[in-house]
Amino acid sequence: MSEGTDGAGSPPGDDESAASCAFCRLPIPDAAVEATVDGTERVFCSEACRDRLTETGEPLTEYHGHHLLQPGVSALDASLPQGFPRNAFVLVSSEAGTRDRAVGAELVWRALQRGEPVVLVSFQEPPSAVVQQFLTLDWNVLPYLERDQFHIVDCFTYRLDDRDRLFERMDELNVYLSDVAREATTTVRDPSDINEVGNKLDNALEGRGMVDEGIVIVDSLTELGTLVQPVQAYDFVKDVRADVCKGRFVPVFAGAALGGGGGGGDQFPHDLAYVMDGLVELRLNDEIVPDALIKQARIRKLNGALVVPEWRAYEYTAGTGMVTFDPKAQMAAEEEPAEEGETATEPPAEPADETDPETEAPSSDATASKTTPVGDGAAADSTPSPSDG
Repeated sequence: MSEGTDGAGSPPGDDESAASCAFCRLPIPDAAVEATVDGTERVFCSEACRDRLTETGEPLTEYHGHHLLQPGVSALDASLPQGFPRNAFVLVSSEAGTRDRAVGAELVWRALQRGEPVVLVSFQEPPSAVVQQFLTLDWNVLPYLERDQFHIVDCFTYRLDDRDRLFERMDELNVYLSDVAREATTTVRDPSDINEVGNKLDNALEGRGMVDEGIVIVDSLTELGTLVQPVQAYDFVKDVRADVCKGRFVPVFAGAALGGGGGGGDQFPHDLAYVMDGLVELRLNDEIVPDALIKQARIRKLNGALVVPEWRAYEYTAGTGMVTFDPKAQMAAEEEPAEEGETATEPPAEPADETDPETEAPSSDATASKTTPVGDGAAADSTPSPSDG
């Protein structure tokens, strides 16, 4: 039989002539295990794969590359040429002013557009404000809320002693958004109870059949750290990473603010970098453009993925999302037309002292024909007339 055409196909990007396992579809690195299954001669990478195909009669329908995905956010995609694994817990560490919530919103929006379910755990905003965040970016999530593809775990409204009073002060739009979001929201009565938060999150994932698809967004681990003791916060993060990321193959992106009460690199949640599978950093750079702060993003690490850890300048625009750019190149392009304009308005240069021999003063003959001879003029002036005498 022909290698690489054993009925299971070859992994993407591999040489077509390379042998692949008839069950797991991975390349066979060593001596192949040969067997006849259903009257067809097959090759396997291991006896375990041979036995599993014999038992089930069906190979894995997809290559393991389906566990990789592109987040759909330009700066992150540029740093992840091959995507990142679905079983990753990613910490998004941000400075104030970097629009970290817009980054989270775009991660949600791109997943919804891919047809995947999303669960957002909100510690910082009520559901109506969560929806507003998308609408300001011209992303209409109402259809996804209506069919419960987008679900919100509300860990914020417990703070409101009188929820009816909140609705009374809302305008018509916010009342409507709250009504739409209500059916797609699970409310946590006491977010300081880590078990309740974990159970509500698990129920939301289970209700949407989220295994090997979808993403989870936690808007602020920093806020979680203000509600519980550090050891409880650490346990929550580790449990979510184990149950959701490793158990369900659903990636989690969790926000963490720097400064302004958000702690530093040696405080929760920033001291969890050793636990996190990935670390995304958002910062403001004041050294690129004078008197300006440029937003920059980079991926410091992401286990199991090829990472290009470069800082990339970005900004957000409605409808498009994150847009990356090169501020130095943009400044240079803006300076060129200005320089051309200055050149065009400069006064003409004065003629040089040395004249062209071909265009120097007229010849003496031409001058003599146009002027009175000096001698005649002088004689006329110096000779007295008869009347003078």
